[in-house]
Amino acid sequence: MRYGLRMTKTPPPGDRIAKVLARAGIASRREAERMIEAGRVSVNGKTITSPALNVTGKDKITVDGKPVSEPEPSRLWLYHKPPGLVTTTRDEKGRATIFDNLPEDMPRVMSVGRLDLNSEGLLLLTNDGGIKRKLELPSTGWLRKYRVRVNGRPKDEDFAPLRTGLVIDGERFLPMEVSLDRQQGANAWLTIGLREGKNREIRRAIEDIGFAVNRLLRVSYGPFQLGSLKPGEVEEIRRRVMRDQLGLDAEPGDKPKRPPRPQRKRAPVGKKSRK
Repeated sequence: MRYGLRMTKTPPPGDRIAKVLARAGIASRREAERMIEAGRVSVNGKTITSPALNVTGKDKITVDGKPVSEPEPSRLWLYHKPPGLVTTTRDEKGRATIFDNLPEDMPRVMSVGRLDLNSEGLLLLTNDGGIKRKLELPSTGWLRKYRVRVNGRPKDEDFAPLRTGLVIDGERFLPMEVSLDRQQGANAWLTIGLREGKNREIRRAIEDIGFAVNRLLRVSYGPFQLGSLKPGEVEEIRRRVMRDQLGLDAEPGDKPKRPPRPQRKRAPVGKKSRK
């Protein structure tokens, strides 16, 4: 009886082209794949149309004829989005975007998730498509908190459907954390926490129980807080904090952590230590 050897294919060196483009801050992986399929990406002078390609640092990559530079270290920013801005790079209706007024010294960045036109508050920005994808995955399950003003005089029990989970137009929403904070004239203020980011989720849920949102402000995204950041302001998160919160490996150029100083053992009170 012959025993055949099972041959295993050695994966090609390098990383998938879409991952490299995302890491370089060109676009998210999904957007990079669409750019490749549209024939906008070339490797070593040849146009490619399939993302099933691994590349290394020796390969020369261009997008729309422009060379792709070496990826920068991963970075993350807090941004206080004002109302009236869209979070897409370009808007087909010609509306102003969040990218129109960012500081000039910022590199090309992408938004982590979205806030709709009339919503405001904390929006995370990154130059790394891999981090964007990691933060947007439902499996991350980070709690996002919002301060929400609704028109009317709701009672706490009115929000029971939000706490147990809603189905609106066949779409299921996960249970939300809802607290009724205070009544202010004809409006009530709520704090709402959720762990997914479906389109207009809070507005649709509030409308489903008979009220209307007239202000929506995101105050936190996981461990990252809006704090005292003013509308339009940007603040970079320290690299070590970003790495620790996201569970990332250290990158070249990062300062190593200092080892803790050894602590001296103290002799118990009333007893002398032996020499």
